[in-house]
Amino acid sequence: MTILPGAKVAAPAADAPAANAPVADAPPADPGNAFLAKAAAVTAVLTVAGSLLGLVRDQVLAHFFGAGSDTDAFLVAWTVPEMAATLLIEDGLAFFLVPAFSLALVRRAAADPGPDPVRALVAASLPRMALCFVAAGLVLIAAAPLLVAVLAPGLPDPGLAVDCTRLTATCTLTFGLAGYCSAALRAHQRFVAPASVYVVYNAAIIAALFLLAAPFGVRAAAAGVALGGALMVVVQAPSLWRQLRHRPVRLAPPAAPRTEDAPAARLQKAVIWTVLLFALCRQSQVLIERFLASSLPAGAISHLNYAQKVAQMPMVLSLMLCTVTFPVVARALAEGDTDRARDRVERDLVLAACVVLCGAAAIVACAPALVRLLFERGAFTGADTATTAAVMRVYAIGLLGHTLVGALARAHFSVGRTTWAPLAAMAIGIVATAGLGFLTVGTWGVYGIAGANAAGICVTAVLLLHALGPRAVPLRTRAVAGQLARLALAAAGAAALGAWCAHHVGPPALAVLAGGLVVAVSFLLIGRAVGARAPGAVLRRCAALRAHPRVGAVRARALRGPALRARVLRARALRSVTRKRRRHDS
Repeated sequence: MTILPGAKVAAPAADAPAANAPVADAPPADPGNAFLAKAAAVTAVLTVAGSLLGLVRDQVLAHFFGAGSDTDAFLVAWTVPEMAATLLIEDGLAFFLVPAFSLALVRRAAADPGPDPVRALVAASLPRMALCFVAAGLVLIAAAPLLVAVLAPGLPDPGLAVDCTRLTATCTLTFGLAGYCSAALRAHQRFVAPASVYVVYNAAIIAALFLLAAPFGVRAAAAGVALGGALMVVVQAPSLWRQLRHRPVRLAPPAAPRTEDAPAARLQKAVIWTVLLFALCRQSQVLIERFLASSLPAGAISHLNYAQKVAQMPMVLSLMLCTVTFPVVARALAEGDTDRARDRVERDLVLAACVVLCGAAAIVACAPALVRLLFERGAFTGADTATTAAVMRVYAIGLLGHTLVGALARAHFSVGRTTWAPLAAMAIGIVATAGLGFLTVGTWGVYGIAGANAAGICVTAVLLLHALGPRAVPLRTRAVAGQLARLALAAAGAAALGAWCAHHVGPPALAVLAGGLVVAVSFLLIGRAVGARAPGAVLRRCAALRAHPRVGAVRARALRGPALRARVLRARALRSVTRKRRRHDS
């Protein structure tokens, strides 16, 4: 399935300059809210499917190995695919490749002379990047013992962690190729294949655990990582090949060469380094957490991992819209339309904050019941549930910061020029995380580590919000901050009501359902009461749908159905009574 915008390309006027003639197969610069909503919905569905499979993966891992030393060893090796996913799929490559492909598509649409700019970009960048990915993988395989010693010096079984690290090191190549395909496809407004990568990835890990856990232990999960990375490339390669194979049809003859334009195939090395260093600095939060947790009793790394995996689901969902609109913002800035880019980023920030704060309130309200429902079986004990739920609630405090960092970083890097502001803001946040973590880990243990994570990322979010300016996307910062504050107030009230409701419901499944429902309804009502725009817009949309003629007809049919059945039953009962009377009279 490929989502295609419904826009039609009009033929150019006879007297229009040839240089401005569009290309027949070029994606539109602004595909419209309907297309973006559809793309975001499909992306969200596939992302939720991948996240649910990720939860199943964690459940299977907890079932086979619990929260012990084997799981800790694998999670140290899991640092490699975690960082590779951030650097190569989610943030790093996308932050400079999507603007680069957007600029190439703008030049293709302008009927630039010479070779196709998109193909030229691929030919100039993909082979070199693939060699870098291979070299990085070989270095990680050779340096695995040193890496494990640095990441977790107090690990009980470092040899097992080294074996797992060498297996997961293959993802530097596969994740790099998968991230390249994802960025190129999203710039072409194809979102289904990139959104499905984590579905096949987690499915491969689950299958490897069931098939290989008995003979190979936790190494089976590492082998699943290697297999899943390869499937990430396989699921996207055909779609990208179709985009590159199709020759663009120009609706006008090409204009004379413009020597002042830089070639679209050129990727500035400074832009690449700023993006990669930002993504590496952001992911180093995980390294700091695991370094600090390695000195705690066995299971500390596992508690942090399970809590973070569940708590980050609202953040993942909230960033779906930003992922879909990132190529739109980059395309608008490439065309010089700063106002359209600013309006799009402001709407995305508020909507993403609305989703993540509602999810964070649900996490805080239902954390014990949610962990009990998802993980408490096999080797995962009640004590593990209590610790993981408490850590999850601490992590939830920083979810808004994580979402804002992801959304604002896209706004900073969408200009396609060198900017050091995101790296500087992230570095300050990392220093805050490390400092607070070292100060609190001795007293508060895993709770201090999670709190340091939340504090550090919130510092980064505030700095990024204030760093946007004329060189990037000039946001109306005060208005955006006011909306975020109103949403945070609504989330605090919804979390309190949801926690009270979940506490008074016994079974975990019912507690999660009841608490989540109370959180959602109260968040919308409190948000509308305090003047937040997004909850009020949702309620108005629901009221409009309720008043729609089709919805009214469906409701009328639904109401007529029970009434009709009641009349039929009364008629049958009356006929039965009549027959009995006739028999009695005769």
